[in-house]
Amino acid sequence: MKLLQMTDIHLSAPGTTVGGRDPNANFDRALSHALEHHPDADALFITGDLSEHGDPDDYSRLKERISALPLPAHVTLGNHDIRANFLSVFPELAGNSGLVNYTVPLPIGDAIVLDTLDDGAHEGRFSEATAAWMDAQLAALPGPVWIFLHHHPVAMGIKPMDDIMLVDADRFADTLRPHRDKIRHILHGHCHLPLSGSLLGIPFSAPRGTNHQGWPAFGSPDYATSDLPESYSVIIATTETTMIHMVEFGYTGEVYWESA
Repeated sequence: MKLLQMTDIHLSAPGTTVGGRDPNANFDRALSHALEHHPDADALFITGDLSEHGDPDDYSRLKERISALPLPAHVTLGNHDIRANFLSVFPELAGNSGLVNYTVPLPIGDAIVLDTLDDGAHEGRFSEATAAWMDAQLAALPGPVWIFLHHHPVAMGIKPMDDIMLVDADRFADTLRPHRDKIRHILHGHCHLPLSGSLLGIPFSAPRGTNHQGWPAFGSPDYATSDLPESYSVIIATTETTMIHMVEFGYTGEVYWESA
């Protein structure tokens, strides 16, 4: 099985920039690169911050773009999104309590896609309703399960980002705990940095985004950005293994080939 993860695409009005970069052009470049190099991918997951300002037009253009892809694309919300505007374009994704929580069957196991948006706030929420829903899904699914969400559920040690992490991280962990043996991997976004670690022994990872990038400024009270290349993830899995690559499609330097 091969999955693609893109995150923090931050679509905005045509002709505008975010972080000094054109997010619409960068998203198109990410898709073109992924389709060229990974035509065998089974699905694409986009883990939030779909729009910079939550404008309905951004969601309309996103829906048109991913509907034309030769593989299924699954999306969820981040802190820059506006749920009501998103659901006006993607009404089919309204789930429990009006949140964008749903499951996706995969060639190996199933994905759970979570809505951690707290409208009007940058920190994430894992509500009691979402916890009850996910607990029921995890109980019913045979596994393995892949969980996709926007906000990071484990503190990364950088204060301005940890101030806006998943504030209900304990509830999230408690919901996973009884089912952790069937959860293969947690994939998130939000931080604009390549991250990996574990929660209750469950591995997690995040790539940089498809537009602007962060910098791990430990000890700084301010969020730091950088000119690192735009990126997405490629997840390659068998029934027994998982390998995740961060592909820096925005890299414009040389690639040097060595003969065997």
